[in-house]
Amino acid sequence: HCHLDMGALSGRAAEAVAAAREEGVEHVLAVAYDRASLSTVPPLAGLPGVVIALGQHPWVAHEELGPDELAALIEDTGAVAVGEIGLDFRYDKAAPRERQLAQLTWQLEMAVDLDLPVSLHVRGAFDELLAVLARFRPRLRGAVHAFSRGPALAERLVAMGMHIAFGGAVTLENARAAHQAALAVPFDRLLVETDAPAIALAGCPAEDVGPRHAAQVGRALARLRGLAPDELARISTDNARRLFLP
Repeated sequence: HCHLDMGALSGRAAEAVAAAREEGVEHVLAVAYDRASLSTVPPLAGLPGVVIALGQHPWVAHEELGPDELAALIEDTGAVAVGEIGLDFRYDKAAPRERQLAQLTWQLEMAVDLDLPVSLHVRGAFDELLAVLARFRPRLRGAVHAFSRGPALAERLVAMGMHIAFGGAVTLENARAAHQAALAVPFDRLLVETDAPAIALAGCPAEDVGPRHAAQVGRALARLRGLAPDELARISTDNARRLFLP
């Protein structure tokens, strides 16, 4: 999960993907989140190992977008997931909560109807998200991305059928909650990501993060789980392929 059309990655997606492949990162999920990125993300699917997700992020749920338009875009572009979607009750510039919930609900319905996974963003609204997910269990599958909360919440999300994607937080020494969650998530629900260029890693500010840094996240998870990095890479890659690759 990353944004190849944003920030420092905009205009250099091919370079970023090539750098990732040099680090052994062979697959990238490039996600849209607003109206502009619904146009800029689809061409990225032509890059080696890149697949795309299309959806409407809760920050911009006020933008006009309906099920028919999004479904047509997904079909026309070959998107493999609906995302980045979700709930964010913490960001003060996000759309009103009622609008977020309405937009999330129809996007989850669409994912089920199209038999596609979702990539979920959630901040300050985990109870509300769990309540919505419960309505779609067990038909819905997907990932909660950039997870940094504790093990109890991770286990509740896994029980709802979700995978848990860990990013930069697990590379930080003091991120105890994320470390404990990484230990609790079953191996078959574990994913590695960066959310580049939005989340920092140990020794690297957010704006400099690229999909290549998924290798650093993988090494951090391997240390936490007591695995060789190659074994963690095999597990997380197999999970990502089953979930996102057609």
